[in-house]
Amino acid sequence: MTEGVFDRDSGHEQVVFCQDPPTGLRAIIAVHSTVLGPALGGVRFHPYGSEQHALDDALALSAGMSYKNALAQLDLGGGKAVIIGDPAAKSEALLRAYGRFVQSLGGRYITACDVGTNVGDMDLIARESEFVVGRSADSGGADDPSGLTAYGVYLGMRAAAEHVWGTTELRGRTVGVAGVGKVGRILVGHLVDAGARVVVTDVSESAVQRVRAQHAELEVAADTAALVASDLDVYAPCALGGALSEEVAETLRATVVCGSANNQLTHAGVGRRLHERGIWFAPDYLVNSGGVIQVSEERHGFDHQRATRRVEAIFDSTGDVFALADREAVPPVTAAGRLAERRMTDIGRLRGIMTS
Repeated sequence: MTEGVFDRDSGHEQVVFCQDPPTGLRAIIAVHSTVLGPALGGVRFHPYGSEQHALDDALALSAGMSYKNALAQLDLGGGKAVIIGDPAAKSEALLRAYGRFVQSLGGRYITACDVGTNVGDMDLIARESEFVVGRSADSGGADDPSGLTAYGVYLGMRAAAEHVWGTTELRGRTVGVAGVGKVGRILVGHLVDAGARVVVTDVSESAVQRVRAQHAELEVAADTAALVASDLDVYAPCALGGALSEEVAETLRATVVCGSANNQLTHAGVGRRLHERGIWFAPDYLVNSGGVIQVSEERHGFDHQRATRRVEAIFDSTGDVFALADREAVPPVTAAGRLAERRMTDIGRLRGIMTS
């Protein structure tokens, strides 16, 4: 029997199924928590194999956003939306229909870009809803957040290096980047500038060719399995989630894992196994929060310098997580969860006092 939403004890406040037959819209909006504020998270447009798969993704991603926004010191909760379908076939009418559903939630959920959506899509959605961020600069938004997302991952990697090797320097370190789309490609640039030896792979040959055109010195692995099994200092998963499976946890030869992909661990046991093997995993929702920090700034009038300063705090936050992991003898992902839950509890208690 398939497990229902109420059976999971996931803590979600609200899950909304949205359908508009004339446009073909089939979407799920998952609001995990509004304890810290409105639930902010992107909308993923993906050809899911089933509604169950789409629901699973929405629930997992929205919970991750609660932790991400809490650790980023944002007064925002966690939410996520998924649209079932081929993003190549999306239409203005479908996106605007989705926008009407977002608007109907009255601000409990704020939508943004994710896999399969872009700033142009957000501009269309914003024609039906005021609760949209990640819009284009021409529409008063912050534009594509890939740059600050990649910068935050790079800072998290430097913090991990300091914890493990006693220096923030990545010069001479071998870093494997799996996935060189928008964020991964920018991350590669930071790593090359830092003097790292970079090995890349991607299921898209054109993506590999594009990044090699910018950085001819890059090495290319045959596939992700070959990259994971190679001699690496740092492994950076920058594609879709689920990159860290039980098999990867046993075969990975890197000392640090730090990448931009969401929901990298297939389950919590993988994080424990990595830690048992002496591999330091920088939690994805901590180090990849640069993008959500950028788009959240739109709500106050976007200023790139201010957003960059807030992203730079990822370095210190990553160090705090690793230090707590050491003190409490737990994997970093457990330490990160405790810090996020502590902030949600503390601020939620204060808000309860103020409104009681």
